[in-house]
Amino acid sequence: MSAQYPCLFEPFKLGALELPNRIVMAPMTRTSSPGNFPNQKNIDYYKRRAEGGVGLIITEGTCINHPAASGYPNVPFFYGEKALAGWKDVVDAVHSAGGKIMPQLWHVGAVRRPGIEPDAEVPGYGPSGMVAKGKKRCHEMSENDIADVIEAFAQGAADAQKLGFDGVEVHGAHGYLIDQFFWADLNERTDQWGGTLQNRTRFAAEIVKAIKDRTGPDFPVILRWSQWKMQEYTAKLTNTPEEMETFLKPLVDAGVDIFHCSTRRFWEPEFERSNLNLAGWVKKITGKPTITVGSVGLDNDFINEGSPVFKEAETSDLSELASRMEAGEFDLAAVGRALIANPEWANQVRDGNMESLKPYQKEMLAELI
Repeated sequence: MSAQYPCLFEPFKLGALELPNRIVMAPMTRTSSPGNFPNQKNIDYYKRRAEGGVGLIITEGTCINHPAASGYPNVPFFYGEKALAGWKDVVDAVHSAGGKIMPQLWHVGAVRRPGIEPDAEVPGYGPSGMVAKGKKRCHEMSENDIADVIEAFAQGAADAQKLGFDGVEVHGAHGYLIDQFFWADLNERTDQWGGTLQNRTRFAAEIVKAIKDRTGPDFPVILRWSQWKMQEYTAKLTNTPEEMETFLKPLVDAGVDIFHCSTRRFWEPEFERSNLNLAGWVKKITGKPTITVGSVGLDNDFINEGSPVFKEAETSDLSELASRMEAGEFDLAAVGRALIANPEWANQVRDGNMESLKPYQKEMLAELI
């Protein structure tokens, strides 16, 4: 065990989910799955991180079975015989290395542009047909559309359970479909799916409920959410702890087990007059376990979500991360680019070999493994 950061290597248990440490591999879109299914390089990529000591792997975003779910070429799907068989191989490889793994279930919503597989003619979908505030340029979802997407998320989770995954993460962050329902700038609906902050959480809550109905109460569900959007880095869903409580309560009631609280820099406070970051506030309000993320182990944030182009960064120490975790601010820490640069990152940190860690360089992404 690392003498420097022992809190990172304490076991974590939540119901049937048991992790050997507090290190999570963050989901990172790499657009490296031609044909939209995992290939041998993808399998080896995840297995190597499990061998490197990561407690929990969350896969790159995987598209649910809806015609408008995908927004980028060569991303893996989470439906269809070939894709699910590929994911089964990933699960088996990670488990054989002693790791735990969950798929991130994803629908990009209004981010989609025509020309992307599986059907180039399908437009983006959004709660109000908005691609940006004041710009109505995509398909406005009907009640039937909403029901179809909820069912697709539930089916994806059921398939994950059947394949042997250790839970699922629902992507509700960064300006994609679920987050578009959360965000007033893109959700101008006046029915039960829009208007008040609480109504804007309904879509996500119904997805989580549907997953729990399909998989049972013991299959863990993580919800990833963020204040920032790739369309607007300074966006805020909640501006006060009171608003955050209003936002989070329906999601807790729906059955979210862990909140993955996405920030670009984990050390930044969420509200004035408190040093707590987003994950710290969510844990304080809900009592649920939280994952913090944002430039862990590196000295700057990434360029943009949904792109294989990330900002190069030097390594940094983990003193602040560890002190916050020791204080109980959050339970787990997700690591992104540092794990691309260093597949053995967790073991290197555990063994106190911080000086051996490599900085992240863009060409590393092309190597995949």
